[in-house]
Amino acid sequence: MLDIGLNEAGMLAAKQYEGGQTQADGGTVEVVRPAHAPAIAVILPCFNEEAAIGDVVRAFRTVLPTARVYVFDNRSTDDTRAVAAAAGAIVRSEMRQGKGNVVRRMFADVEADVYVLADGDGTYDARMAPRMIEHLTAENLDMIVGTRVAPPGRAFPPGHRFGNHMFNTLVAHVFGREFRDIFSGYRVFSRRFVKSFPAVTNGFDIETEMTVHALELRLPVAEMDTHYAERPAGSTSKLRTFRDGFSILWAMLLLFKQVRPFLLFGAAAAILSLTSIGLAWPILIEFLQTGLVPRIPTAMLSTGMMIVAFLSLACGLILHSVSRSHLEVKRLQYLTLAAPRPR
Repeated sequence: MLDIGLNEAGMLAAKQYEGGQTQADGGTVEVVRPAHAPAIAVILPCFNEEAAIGDVVRAFRTVLPTARVYVFDNRSTDDTRAVAAAAGAIVRSEMRQGKGNVVRRMFADVEADVYVLADGDGTYDARMAPRMIEHLTAENLDMIVGTRVAPPGRAFPPGHRFGNHMFNTLVAHVFGREFRDIFSGYRVFSRRFVKSFPAVTNGFDIETEMTVHALELRLPVAEMDTHYAERPAGSTSKLRTFRDGFSILWAMLLLFKQVRPFLLFGAAAAILSLTSIGLAWPILIEFLQTGLVPRIPTAMLSTGMMIVAFLSLACGLILHSVSRSHLEVKRLQYLTLAAPRPR
């Protein structure tokens, strides 16, 4: 198996063309591309998508003939692997259940200069991929998000639209930049984004982590509208609206704690201190008037809350310094990788 990447300066500069053969469950995929062009990998996480994955693989192979198409199967119980291999994909497996686990494995194992991430359910338009790649390389961007555009209906139910808008607004207020569709699974990445992305989440909250990673490092990103279609017959959604919604909200809170710890713990300290002052004020007034402290439990509660407030503030300051150090390390790792080359 030969994976070819152009991330090292001057690599294969003297060759006009380069090629490789990759074994995909019994089939051979031939890739030939000009030596100056970036290596492109299409990566598709899948779980029980036999009804759609064949058409998805063929669509991406048609619009990106020089790209390698990878299907990472996530313990499917149907014929997803066989259908993907028959369509010409390079099929691999990830046994840990969850989209985040699959994306972590894909980003670690696949070598390329440009990565196209999409779902294997046939809802994303493969014809947009060349335009997204062209925009990424021409503008030296690190991520392009394919913003889903679909008429109201089963493709994008009202509940999902509302939740998407709510989380988009929350991300804009917390992390400082508005995305129109932070949950889109159709994205194009540079190599330096992929290889500097920690991927610590396990499930459908992986898109939120990608978005926060880009915002935290202040990476150049863009959005492009793309058609979003209904799933084909026989394909069912793996998203559980309420359970996964709460999971995403929890993941966002953890990311907020990691990225903006002083704001989080500072807000807690402010609430605790104001509550403490509110409880203590009547006691203080009565003490100044009579010299007595009649409500000892309330006074003790007020004192304890003020102590906790100062501890929360101290934790925020310490974690802010730690977060700053982590940010510097991630930024330096990001800068060690080359920017995308124009096609």
